[in-house]
Amino acid sequence: MIISIASGKGGTGKTTIATSLALSLERAQILDCDVEEPNGHIFIKPRIKHKETIYIPVPEVDIAKCNFCGKCQQVCAYNAIAVVNKKVLIFPELCHGCGSCTYFCQPKALHEVNKEIGILERGSKEKLEFVHARLKLGEMMAPPLIKAVKKYINPEKVTIIDAPPGTSCPVITAIKGSDFVILVTEPTPFGLNDLVLAVEVVRKLGIDFGVVINRSDLGNEKTDEYCRRENIPILMKIPFKREIASAYSKGVPIVEAIAGYKEKFINLYENIKIRVKQI
Repeated sequence: MIISIASGKGGTGKTTIATSLALSLERAQILDCDVEEPNGHIFIKPRIKHKETIYIPVPEVDIAKCNFCGKCQQVCAYNAIAVVNKKVLIFPELCHGCGSCTYFCQPKALHEVNKEIGILERGSKEKLEFVHARLKLGEMMAPPLIKAVKKYINPEKVTIIDAPPGTSCPVITAIKGSDFVILVTEPTPFGLNDLVLAVEVVRKLGIDFGVVINRSDLGNEKTDEYCRRENIPILMKIPFKREIASAYSKGVPIVEAIAGYKEKFINLYENIKIRVKQI
């Protein structure tokens, strides 16, 4: 089973939920797909055993072969190539590495070269497998790096994916193919606004989901009212407690800091498992 942990905004406690859930299960792996700012390792503290550089293919032009037909510019959906005044301008920062330009280049004037976009690391903490990646400073292409992390999904284990915050392309890349999505929110106007956006995305993808409300005794009741109105299950509520905040500041997961929370996260997983089987 693949369970993604997502949120419409940052700072809701997404990584707290993802790491605590992964640490509560017997046969699990956690994939930190928040490649722009991965922080799951702070709580898991894995022993890194493998490190690799991740590349995407970007075009390079042999101007001697080019007839300046402009086909490469036409097929590029990301405006990464422009043909102007007998010149071919390539913008690697915009390239998604799809290969369309080289495929459709009739004179074969384009060829692909590797461009480094980040580093991927794999390791473990006892039986828990851990994978994360870090986007290279200045790079913008998070989805290819997220896909590289997801290649290590182990079908023999429960996979917990810590998705990036928000509702843009990196989030969709991370949660696509999941069996269930946990949307983490907080009972504030900003939290509710971004939860509504996240719900729309998950519904568009056709993935079953539920909500965890973090710092549940702050803010107002509008998040609960919205979930009732939209028939969205509230899977868990985590109160605002000094002990939780203190543990978080030290990089200690809830399940290791406070007695009883491991059982709560096991119950969360069992509840999700029942919902997935009913689909």
